[in-house]
Amino acid sequence: MFVPCGESVPDLTGFTLLMPAVSVGNVGQLAMDLIISTLNMSKIGYFYTDCLVPMVGNNPYATAEENSTELSINAEVYSLPSRKLVALQLRSIFIKYKAKSFCEKLLSWVKSSNCARVVVLSSSHSSHCNDLQLRSTPFRYLVTPSMQKSVLNKIKSLNWEEMEKSPCIPQMNDSELCIRIPGGGITKALYDESCSKEIQLAILLKFVSEGDNIPDAVGLVGYLNEWLQIIKPCSDDPAASALPWKLPSSWRLLFGSGLPPALF
Repeated sequence: MFVPCGESVPDLTGFTLLMPAVSVGNVGQLAMDLIISTLNMSKIGYFYTDCLVPMVGNNPYATAEENSTELSINAEVYSLPSRKLVALQLRSIFIKYKAKSFCEKLLSWVKSSNCARVVVLSSSHSSHCNDLQLRSTPFRYLVTPSMQKSVLNKIKSLNWEEMEKSPCIPQMNDSELCIRIPGGGITKALYDESCSKEIQLAILLKFVSEGDNIPDAVGLVGYLNEWLQIIKPCSDDPAASALPWKLPSSWRLLFGSGLPPALF
């Protein structure tokens, strides 16, 4: 499944894998763009898989004309060895009935690569929030049982809210309670598969609606940064809350080109 760019397979022992779910508003994917671009992570390989719709495009993180013509595909892997971080970016949707197969293959690769843990950045439909969720923070987390002990104290200190259980059958309050993530794509499947394989996996998500989801992505990486401290604030002033996330060059045409002056 994983094909390295070089002749040898990179050693990812003890690394934290960051990845998105293809979910509502593409928030996880936008958040991964911010992380890869800001940290200037190097591409180390890609996933050769029949589970994703094929696609090809220019280098989304081009910094100069020289590297703007490099090609990118639907599932690429980036690394920052100095921080023990590896990032998987997904750029297309799943082929029907292939999502579960992808989750199984991905987690098998995680185990064989000896990655320490997996962090999934995701989103869920805000229209499905209950009254309690609407009155609280839009961010939620979820961790597998094998990961709870190692992060419990840190999460408690951050005062994060865990994803609540809701009726398995919506609109039926007497139905059994379970974890539901509407619009979350493979998020729930990854969580269930990781639980059964005893893989340390954390899900960070935000309740969102479709639209301009750049602010949601910035908020989600900020939420992640509270825990992993990927980047430091621009200044030591506690009042300066903005973090220096670097927008990738591909975002310049995120909503297409500008309106033609002839319209006015």
